[in-house]
Amino acid sequence: MTSIRDFLLTQREAQTRFLAELVKVPSDNPPGDCQRHAERAAQLLRELGFEVETHRVPDDLVKANGMVSCTNLVVRKRFGNGGPVIALNAHGDVVPPGLGWSSDPYGAEIKNGRMFGRGVAVSKSDFATYAYALLALAQCNAPLNGAVELHITYDEEVGGGIGPQWLLRQGISKPGYAICAGFAYGVTTAHNGCLHVEVEVTGLSGHAAMPDKGVDALEAATAILNDLYAYRKTLGTARSRIDGIASPTLVVGLISGGINTNVVPDRVVFRIDRRVIPEENFAEAERALSERIQQAAAGKPGITVNVKRILQALPFVPLPGQERIVAAIQRHARAVMGIDAKAHGVPIYTDARHYSEAGIPTGLSGAGPRTLQEANGHRADENIVLDDLYQATEVVALTLAELLT
Repeated sequence: MTSIRDFLLTQREAQTRFLAELVKVPSDNPPGDCQRHAERAAQLLRELGFEVETHRVPDDLVKANGMVSCTNLVVRKRFGNGGPVIALNAHGDVVPPGLGWSSDPYGAEIKNGRMFGRGVAVSKSDFATYAYALLALAQCNAPLNGAVELHITYDEEVGGGIGPQWLLRQGISKPGYAICAGFAYGVTTAHNGCLHVEVEVTGLSGHAAMPDKGVDALEAATAILNDLYAYRKTLGTARSRIDGIASPTLVVGLISGGINTNVVPDRVVFRIDRRVIPEENFAEAERALSERIQQAAAGKPGITVNVKRILQALPFVPLPGQERIVAAIQRHARAVMGIDAKAHGVPIYTDARHYSEAGIPTGLSGAGPRTLQEANGHRADENIVLDDLYQATEVVALTLAELLT
């Protein structure tokens, strides 16, 4: 629709300022104190003329998820009568900036057509993508039927349980389709699941001068770790059929333990990240990992091992109806950007799975390059090409118009 394109051309400077304001407000998670960002985002959306609902998550749930504050924002816009409800979800919490930045990570500096800042690509850009796509849809005066909702959430970095999942389980939203934060040059239709477990190995402390009087938890943990690394080498034999997803993976990412240099360590704790491809059975993968850990410690007198699940993120898999979203995005990406936006999977996990688990056909598309690495996502100098933002906004707006026609 030419009216959508013409309108968005007039809004590019305003959309850029909108994104810059979002980048300038820190929303690092951890620590997960995102209230100030939610308030600023709500203010900016109201200035665009939207009615904004604020849904504050109870403090006990927030703390149980390792955060300080969490308020989700919902914007609803109805067109005509009947028709589907389409949710657009992006998250405002971001990983801490870390070291190595060439500019202020909260400065929203623009250089050579790119905006730099923490969260500018993952995924504050899609606040701007989805808000301005909806704004364009509202002014095009096309005969549309259905509704569009913006779901602005703040807990993706800790799993999405008090963001999208909470909105759906509380009955605050009941969409028929969902489009979640993604990149402009493809459509993500599947992704890996993720299992995080904490392994606690307990022995008995003793003086280092008489190590036989203790039970060395670190020695037992070393045996478990050696076995896990051997197991990791076997995971590559399983291959996903989905383009963009390879094999299951396993990483030991955290470890701590011991009392002092001259004490036999009585306790060692480490955490495992196990990525589960869509073809795997999640429960079976978890059972096999736990059994492997217990068997590696078997036969070591005085050693006890406790395996505790920290995170369960099920794989995101295609559902009937997803093909409508994919076909519409591909059609308009071809017209607007002149590209073939291929459907593919990704090895990471995202909030899209919460919509899929609720039976909602879902796809990932938004502002950004071909890969997370191109945007320096989760790294220093995260950035987005502003032309990608503008084009993605037009593609999303046209996709919404098609799905509501």
